[in-house]
Amino acid sequence: MKMFLFAAASVFALAACSPAVEEGAPTVVPPPLETSEIPAEAPPVEDVTLVDVVATNPDFSTLLAAVDAAGLSETLAGPGPYTVFAPTNEAFAALAPGELDTLLLPENKDKLTRIVSYHVIPGKVLAADVPAEDANVATASINNLALAVRRLADGTVMVNQYKVTASDIQASNGVVHVIDGVLIPRMEE
Repeated sequence: MKMFLFAAASVFALAACSPAVEEGAPTVVPPPLETSEIPAEAPPVEDVTLVDVVATNPDFSTLLAAVDAAGLSETLAGPGPYTVFAPTNEAFAALAPGELDTLLLPENKDKLTRIVSYHVIPGKVLAADVPAEDANVATASINNLALAVRRLADGTVMVNQYKVTASDIQASNGVVHVIDGVLIPRMEE
């Protein structure tokens, strides 16, 4: 009974706090949303692979060409999970003149595969998973080459010397982080 009285008193107290409406005051009713204002639903993440993420973003067209030329499309469309550090077209354009064209030649497939594989690590690593400053995480890419991933004091995530400019782009088989440079592993002499 005490609980009922307390609940009733609470309702009356809240009602007393609402502003008084003058009689004859206009009532403002927001217009209904038009169907064109309702955003289309994005496809569920479970239907989008890492290759799909790269293929549907025009800023990754050079990366997609490199993934295809290296023969890694099937791997990145597979079950994973993988983390992809994805350089933009602008990052590829910053390579030495003619370097990208040379890498895309069939006779350089092994070198290109080594470079593209260096951008992929096994497992799903979100930006929040990267430890704070002064804690480099040495992780191996899918070709067992070490990458240094770290978070700076301002929260910026770095991969080797390059900045992650967009993070945690979800896919069904992993995650993509956009980076502002192309990671080049040491090449065996």
